[in-house]
Amino acid sequence: VQLQASGGGLVQAGGSLRLTCAGSRRADGGYSTAWFRQAPGKEREFVAVTRWSGGFTYYADSVKGRFTISRDFAKNMVYLQMNSLKSEDTAVYYCAAGKVIASSRTYQSAYNYWGQGTLVTVSS
Repeated sequence: VQLQASGGGLVQAGGSLRLTCAGSRRADGGYSTAWFRQAPGKEREFVAVTRWSGGFTYYADSVKGRFTISRDFAKNMVYLQMNSLKSEDTAVYYCAAGKVIASSRTYQSAYNYWGQGTLVTVSS
């Protein structure tokens, strides 16, 4: 599976962006797709995850209530809707996919496939 992330850009604090992760082929229901991000000078961190078969989402506390992860099964796409953006959301955002168990869903090492990253810059 090849992943391509897009949708990043420059936005003012309080604004919104929607990121898209496009998969090269349809993953089976056992896969999960997640978003991670890496801010300048910091380690990559988990943002959100959804199971490809649906019915499950999980968010980092820092984005809960502001970000929404969703997927379009027909289009092989996963989205990250980001609202009420803050300067601390500035980062390169990566999408990732893999067959992960619940206890590993926030760990980068659990995901086999990664997109190239898309830069989100939030100006204050």
